[in-house]
Amino acid sequence: MPKEHLEARRRQILDAARRCFIRNGFHATSMQDVLAEADLSTGAVYRYFKSKDDIIAATASEALAELAAAFEADESAAPPDLDDIVDLVLQVGSPPLSGSRESAQFMVQVWAEAMRSPALRTKLQAVMEEARRVVAGLVARHQRHGLLSGDVPAEHVADVLMALVDGFLVSRAVYGHDGHADAVAFRNGMRALMSAPAQAK
Repeated sequence: MPKEHLEARRRQILDAARRCFIRNGFHATSMQDVLAEADLSTGAVYRYFKSKDDIIAATASEALAELAAAFEADESAAPPDLDDIVDLVLQVGSPPLSGSRESAQFMVQVWAEAMRSPALRTKLQAVMEEARRVVAGLVARHQRHGLLSGDVPAEHVADVLMALVDGFLVSRAVYGHDGHADAVAFRNGMRALMSAPAQAK
């Protein structure tokens, strides 16, 4: 069977599984649900994945790869403007961070699954540590240019930015585009906080 066909079939299974997981969660989804969603036979699916746990691991790994790609740093490029730090962290309009409610819902499920799965937790920690390194590097560059206060270590600022985005993702997963889950409004609010003048002690 041609490699392209094999990859297309695997993609069909993963896309179907992801839809099921978003709809019902990892553990409320059965293999029969995935089979029905993909419109494939049991044998066709088990040729690619030995179990539902294998499918969970594959979909979660893909989500983490997408997340890692969002934080790839180009060390040779000129430093982005201060506003672009916010856009890098939030990635407005681009999955997986805030592209859709479904993307946010899936990432929240990956976080929850990482609490159960040591292997997935290790992968998630590696991705988030790289994201923190990239954001901290950008913060430090702006501190050196006087665009951000240098009184606080860049890593601490990066931790806060990442935590704010995590909170936004939970809101997006729960509320969609309604209420407090508007990406542009969130970005503008974060930008206002970052540019606020320091208060005298």
